[in-house]
Amino acid sequence: MSRGEIAKGYFLQGYNCSQAVVLSFKDKLNLDEATLLKVSSAFGGGMGRLREVCGTVSGMFMVLGLLYGYSEADQDAKKELYERVQELAKQFELDNGSIVCRELLGLSEKHSSSTPDARTSEYYKKRPCPELIEYAANLLDEYIDNHPNI
Repeated sequence: MSRGEIAKGYFLQGYNCSQAVVLSFKDKLNLDEATLLKVSSAFGGGMGRLREVCGTVSGMFMVLGLLYGYSEADQDAKKELYERVQELAKQFELDNGSIVCRELLGLSEKHSSSTPDARTSEYYKKRPCPELIEYAANLLDEYIDNHPNI
């Protein structure tokens, strides 16, 4: 089973898009599952349903930071991480048209409601989220395989 299929499965179980991507990398991260779920929980729905940066993209960046990030004020390390972030963002946008949640969902404005939509069959029919989650996790997995400095 691919990393993307694992991530998609988490989403279909009810986790948000960001949690699904992050959780699919739990075997590579040095944090327990509950912590990973909590730290990524606010980024679903384009950051708390604001429909800004797609939660799958935020999830990729969280994993990227945990694997390649820096912990001291180091300009070179910051630059290197930001280059990684921008490379993945560029590829995601190239393949999907945007990294912004509302644009990916075809919405014209931000949501003002904080209430998540019920996960029904209709919900899944009108959203590209499961496929975007699968794509993001596979993209990041391939990136990690090609950049094994961890």
